[in-house]
Amino acid sequence: MKDQIEQFIQQAKKLLPNESISQEVEKNLRAIASSTFAKMDLVSRDEFDAQTAVLSRTREKLEQLEKQMQELTKA
Repeated sequence: MKDQIEQFIQQAKKLLPNESISQEVEKNLRAIASSTFAKMDLVSRDEFDAQTAVLSRTREKLEQLEKQMQELTKA
């Protein structure tokens, strides 16, 4: 997420003509961007991938348990 904020700041700085104004605007943009992303309750790609792996293992276990349940109810 920090990389996205940094890319956003760099793009915004290119639009500003004056370096001294740029520093003040950069500070404000960084605060706004961080606050906005925090409110959006985003997760990192690593966390997303980890949760996807957990979900996959859980799904596999559920399928195994369903098969066992079917076998037990047949008997």
